[in-house]
Amino acid sequence: MARHYTLSASALMVWLLVSMACIPLRLDAQQASENNKPGQEPAHLPEQDVFQQRIELLMEQTDQETDPTGVMEELEMLRRNPLNINTAGPEDLKLFFFLTEIQINNLINHRSRFGLFISLHELQSVEGFDVETIRLLFPFISVGPQSERKTFRLAHILSRGSSQYFLRYQRLLEQQKGYAPISAQELKQNPNARYLGLPFRLYTRYRFTYYNNISIGVTAEKDPGETFFRDSQPRGFDYYSAHFYLHDVGMVKSLALGDFQLQFGQGLTLWSGLTFGKSSQALFIKKNALGVRPYTSVDENNFLRGAAITLKLKTLEITGFYSEKYRDAGVVEFDTIAREALVISSLQQTGLHRTPRELENKNSVKEKFMGSNISWQRNNLTLGMTGYYMALDADYNKNISFYNQFDLSSNTNWNIGFDYSYLFRNFNFFGEAARSQSGGYALLNGIMMSLDPRVGISLLHRKFTPHYQSPLSAAFSENTRVSNESGLYLGINVKLAPSWSVHAYGDHFIFPWMKYRTYSPSKGYEYLLQINYRPQKDIEGYVRYRLKQKPVNSTSTSKIRTLDEVTRQYIRFHISYAVSGSITLKNRVEWTSVKQASNRQYGYLIYQDVAYRHLSSPWAFTARYALFDTDGYNSRIYAYENDVLYAFSFPFYAHKGQRIYLVSRYRFNRNFDLQARIARTTYTNQNQTGSGMDTTLGNRRHEIKIQARIRF
Repeated sequence: MARHYTLSASALMVWLLVSMACIPLRLDAQQASENNKPGQEPAHLPEQDVFQQRIELLMEQTDQETDPTGVMEELEMLRRNPLNINTAGPEDLKLFFFLTEIQINNLINHRSRFGLFISLHELQSVEGFDVETIRLLFPFISVGPQSERKTFRLAHILSRGSSQYFLRYQRLLEQQKGYAPISAQELKQNPNARYLGLPFRLYTRYRFTYYNNISIGVTAEKDPGETFFRDSQPRGFDYYSAHFYLHDVGMVKSLALGDFQLQFGQGLTLWSGLTFGKSSQALFIKKNALGVRPYTSVDENNFLRGAAITLKLKTLEITGFYSEKYRDAGVVEFDTIAREALVISSLQQTGLHRTPRELENKNSVKEKFMGSNISWQRNNLTLGMTGYYMALDADYNKNISFYNQFDLSSNTNWNIGFDYSYLFRNFNFFGEAARSQSGGYALLNGIMMSLDPRVGISLLHRKFTPHYQSPLSAAFSENTRVSNESGLYLGINVKLAPSWSVHAYGDHFIFPWMKYRTYSPSKGYEYLLQINYRPQKDIEGYVRYRLKQKPVNSTSTSKIRTLDEVTRQYIRFHISYAVSGSITLKNRVEWTSVKQASNRQYGYLIYQDVAYRHLSSPWAFTARYALFDTDGYNSRIYAYENDVLYAFSFPFYAHKGQRIYLVSRYRFNRNFDLQARIARTTYTNQNQTGSGMDTTLGNRRHEIKIQARIRF
């Protein structure tokens, strides 16, 4: 263990020397003017940092796959078609995940009281809008006349609308066990010992948009190991998705045909798509429900397919929806004559169909959802009610154990919920209550307070009974599911000075029943403290300390089951600084400690990022060199990685080694660009990576990704 700390100290010293040599001590007037020259595009976009921090914490909280494509795509659309803040309503402004409802209300009231904005710089006079918030908003908003109206004539839509087409190819270059040669006899004895398809992922998508009012899109994806235009996939891709979406046209607030997602209340009753929980932005605990939205991601199960419409009648909004689609399930009993599942044991989430066994479970059960939402708003009070009914066309007999005996195991379910939001001056009260067919209930209540332009506080209490069952919900919680949890959260943001701010939260939670890997009731806590420093607009950094304690089953061989307290600590130092208008550098050092009983693991991660982007150049680059050393998987460290547009990488760094990646983009013209990414991980203490059929021999892994984008 002594050698471990020696390596850490040496690597840290080298990193600090390099950083100090690279950071400009000051930016003189000439440099400052160069950074703002017309025709230059910043190498680093500020909203990326906010998004990155939230995603990293989200990945550390859950082992489930996360696809944030929809969130970033909405921001990219707003970047191309900025929102006019003189005509934008509260629902439009909710698209910005870094705005609170208090800030949105202050902007609307300021506009009503003082008239239309003439310049974006007037936002500085809106209560609650500090320099950092305005900086985040600038790429996505504009100022225009209030009389501006869009025309919905076909010729105008076709001439003003825009289309984008993507084609992406990616693969791991090393051979994995699932693709290795195997004898015919061995394969006959075990047909699931090898993948049926080739080891590349192929993704393609077309989307037409007319401002934020019309969206038409088709998405298709083939995962590694799945066949393509042969055998089980004669139609090509394994997954297809399509949507037609209409927004804010007359009394129709939203209309979705095809694939869509729904977001109501605080996520207790019905919420599909990505949602954020605890983050370094400690004040942001309330969800901004967007109602009916088009579905553009590649999660093959957690979405709805059919039709949904929201009608706006003065202060009342009425939503109705119907969804019917097939989804993957573990089949126990199958009717070979009718070719349908009679009994299932699980609803699967992976969307992978690489082996005969996985193909048996593909689209094996039909899932129906139908329901409605009614929302009433007057002044600063919003009330809503959501209800839906779900049915499966097969009996659902889940494999019940002690820890999951309250899980959904019926082929029908219904949920009903009531939500509210009330703004009183600088106080936002909000919450939701929901009940499921099982008799379980879920309660969530919170308040966000702006006590001073420099101080904000948030408080949230939640209680979810073990037998509350809702397959489509995503609320603020410690668990990945809305069930079996009670907790109290307190967050605070303090602006100490123009350059200094502090973000902190504390969260205590109780699990009244067993959980996976926790075979008795338990409790835990989590604390985070982050200090941000921005001496000037091109230099920003933060220091973060995070502590989390959460029990799991003991590793003891004793016949009596007990729990071990697992204590995790993280310390991070992160800095980003622009050395010119087109080059930005980022540095990070992160250390972690994980203690379970008498066993303790340590780990560290150090990386250097370099980003180059300039409008006058067709080239753009982002590169990283990272060193990591952890004592094992339990001390892994997650870090966001830059990727090609609308693709995302959130790998964890574990064991010992180095990782390098390069993302490049070449813009042939304003309508066509080519992007590529190559990454290499080299381990110094591992002779193989992965597990099962994803195992690769050797200590290196190379990943490539190529993407073409056409706009017209």
